[in-house]
Amino acid sequence: MALVAVQPSNTNDGNDKGGQGEDFGKSSPVGLVLLIVFFIAVFFLVKSMNKHIKGLPASFDEPGEGAAEAAEPSSPSGPSGSKASKKKD
Repeated sequence: MALVAVQPSNTNDGNDKGGQGEDFGKSSPVGLVLLIVFFIAVFFLVKSMNKHIKGLPASFDEPGEGAAEAAEPSSPSGPSGSKASKKKD
């Protein structure tokens, strides 16, 4: 048994425009309002993101920590002992 989709015949004698009636292609004022609201929301979102990005540091690495560990070998007392001796100096 086979199922076959059959399209209805055109009985409007050429008056059917294929779904393109009188209002085809026209937008409503509600669409314009939604588009403007969308652009305003994106503007404030970008403004807020720029504000937060300007507050970030240039690098998240601790200042001097990476260079100090690479230059000095680890002491037997561990990492906490070496930091304590640096604070005393």
